[in-house]
Amino acid sequence: MNTVSESIVKDMSLAHSGHLKIDWVKEHMPVLNRIRERFEKEQPFAGLKVAISLHLEAKTAYLAKVVQAGGAEVTITGSNPLSTQDDICAALVEDGIRVFAKYNPDPAEYKDHLIKTLETRPDLIIDDGGDLVTILHSERRDLLAQVRGGAEETTTGILRLKALEKEGKLEFPMVAVNDAFCKYLFDNRYGTGQSVWDGINRTTNLVVAGKTVVVAGYGWCGKGVAMRAKGLGAKVIVTEIDAIKAVEAYMDGFEVMPMSEAAKHGDYFVTVTGNRDVIRKEHFEVMKDGAILSNAGHFDVEVNKVELGALSTSKRIVRKDIEEFVMADGRKLYLLAEGRLVNLAAGDGHPAEIMDMTFALQAVSLAHVNEQYEKIGKKVLNVPYELDAMVAQYKLEALNIGIDKLTDEQKSYLDSWVE
Repeated sequence: MNTVSESIVKDMSLAHSGHLKIDWVKEHMPVLNRIRERFEKEQPFAGLKVAISLHLEAKTAYLAKVVQAGGAEVTITGSNPLSTQDDICAALVEDGIRVFAKYNPDPAEYKDHLIKTLETRPDLIIDDGGDLVTILHSERRDLLAQVRGGAEETTTGILRLKALEKEGKLEFPMVAVNDAFCKYLFDNRYGTGQSVWDGINRTTNLVVAGKTVVVAGYGWCGKGVAMRAKGLGAKVIVTEIDAIKAVEAYMDGFEVMPMSEAAKHGDYFVTVTGNRDVIRKEHFEVMKDGAILSNAGHFDVEVNKVELGALSTSKRIVRKDIEEFVMADGRKLYLLAEGRLVNLAAGDGHPAEIMDMTFALQAVSLAHVNEQYEKIGKKVLNVPYELDAMVAQYKLEALNIGIDKLTDEQKSYLDSWVE
């Protein structure tokens, strides 16, 4: 396979820089390295084609190489126009992986890259946000027949999958990797918490301490963003639609109120809900001068950019990844990274040590669905607990941390109803 001639990337001369980035994350992903050793021996994907749509940066690149090491012919594209790194794309092509991706393509190009990835007729897929699955189940159903199944990375993607499943339209099994313990407890909470503020701080170069941060959504990602904002010295307000999560946020020490009220107080806003129009016209109208808006949900729909633009009398780019909107009364509101994922569009995403566990789950889940797809049927399934626990154990071993084991007497005690 001549991946250079078949791929669409910006500039192959950037490959050296990409290799250095991939080598760096490889050194900090011991769990995935261990999975790679297994794959090299067992060849679980021998003779199969795998299509991947993920945020195309160094950690994702190393996952693609691990899948390739398991015998797969791998094709990869981006899952967000602003998170693709062109040097990573070039490096992957040199490593024999077909790539259809560039930084900041126009919408037509972005869609074309997704379709070209699927036109390789994959046996297995790894999706992020459900773009590959949606195309396969709508306009390119002609490419469905060969797909055995796959794995999904995000909350947004799982929502779309479950909607398909509920309607009886899901055509192959998909593993909900986002719902695994080793995903949401660490990636969503600690990964998002750190990387969101990495992106915001790198982009704005402004202080957080003493300011008011409004976090929309108190799921695992919201918990992480709020926790890290508090650690940076901010006052934190949480907005929620779920009464239980709202009580949790309150007991975690945060103020809780509707967005209509929080909009008046925030200096920074971070949306992490997976829903649309979380911040919209009535909120923009009452925000303070200088408020900074950002999103950490998968799609750029949480901050309503259309209404923000309609309210403004002028707009301009004032700094890389910062767009200024001037309101009729002279107030200025600032939108980061076009309302796309701020931690990836304006940063490098989650730390390598965090993605080590998540991408290990992706790799072993893909192998699992390949082995069991006929038995599983057309449904969304959770990561089997034994795979989740295995990844956690590998992580502990990499950290040189030991834990206790139950004695036979303890096992008997727990298994019996007799005192």
